[in-house]
Amino acid sequence: MTDYLTLNEQELRQYVISNPQDEEAFQHYLSIMRAKPGVVVSTPEQLEAELKRRINQAS
Repeated sequence: MTDYLTLNEQELRQYVISNPQDEEAFQHYLSIMRAKPGVVVSTPEQLEAELKRRINQAS
């Protein structure tokens, strides 16, 4: 099991995507995302949509 609290944001994002059953890691990632201005996600579907949007922006 990965200690998600020690992961940086990018590593944590990848962990959450790869381990959707880990609710605690997902909630931790959401708290990080919610702390950023202008980002609001409250469901796994919104998180996935936000991640896809950011990935497409970076490309």
